Amino acid sequence: MGMTFLENTLDLFLEAAPWLVLGLAFAGLIKAWLPEGALSRWLGGKGLWPVVKAAFVGAPLPLCSCGVLPAAIGLKREGASNGATASFLVATPETGPDSIAVSYALLGPFMAIIRPIAAVSSAIAAGVLAELAPEKSAVQQSVSSPCCASEKSCGGSAPSAVKTGIVSRTVDGLRYAFTDMLEDLAGWMFIGFLVAGAAVTLVPPGTLSEFGSGLPAMLVMLVVGVPLYVCASASTPIAAAMILTGVSPGTALVFLLVGPATNFAGIALIAKEMGVKATAGYLAGVAGGALVAGLLTDAAIASFGIDIAAQASSVHGLSPFWLEVLSAVLLVLFSLPKVVREISGRFSHA
Repeated sequence: MGMTFLENTLDLFLEAAPWLVLGLAFAGLIKAWLPEGALSRWLGGKGLWPVVKAAFVGAPLPLCSCGVLPAAIGLKREGASNGATASFLVATPETGPDSIAVSYALLGPFMAIIRPIAAVSSAIAAGVLAELAPEKSAVQQSVSSPCCASEKSCGGSAPSAVKTGIVSRTVDGLRYAFTDMLEDLAGWMFIGFLVAGAAVTLVPPGTLSEFGSGLPAMLVMLVVGVPLYVCASASTPIAAAMILTGVSPGTALVFLLVGPATNFAGIALIAKEMGVKATAGYLAGVAGGALVAGLLTDAAIASFGIDIAAQASSVHGLSPFWLEVLSAVLLVLFSLPKVVREISGRFSHA
């Protein structure tokens, strides 16, 4: 049993590793070349259009569900409306280049396409509902994320453009992706693969097919996902394991959407900055958007006879084994500094 668990976990990690490296590289390039102050200029004003822009601007940005908090609140204090802020808060952590790449590797092309569409849609829904709430006066104080690993990776704009050369800015962006960003998601990412490996090992394929679909199952995913902190990339192997054990893709999608978008610490900070009514609209939009996306996904799969497991299997083998191993080794090596720091910190406080 132990060896089977290790083999399943390693197989999942190797399959995802090249795509995760590719996604991190794209995220680093976006970070490097996003103009300073662009978000504040793009997302100002009130009404529907800033809400829609915030969803589309936030979706590709390389920020986790904790890293996005100070960025979004900074936007709010610079004049963004409740609706635009809420939309940005939802779209940014729910999807991104890294999570889309890993979704393609573990869930297949259909889910890789549906996931960002559902993320943007739920973000707009959350923004519209938050926009209907009365504005709360901003309290001018410094904001730090309650769960972010490093201040450097929590920023909302591009790194300081001290070096303006093409090569130097690109290198800075890639360095950010494979140090700060990877370190922030590494712990949860590896936990996600361990959970997925355990699920595939302990729960035979198809076991939950009778109970893992429909509105009741999706409501359970809401209860599990809303208070949980899990980044988009880390939630993907868990969702893949759910589908393998019989949970419907739509139900797994609910978890993929609400897990990264919400957590208790973030909700408390949002309520303080935007007010309880706006926060309620934000949560209602996330939950309602996820449920609608889940139901529509399952309906589409049933109507068109889409085989998610077969699609995911067809992606396997696209990357040569040597590239999978090399990518996995790189991810582990770049994640080690955080592990060493945490171990050293624990011993120093012992």
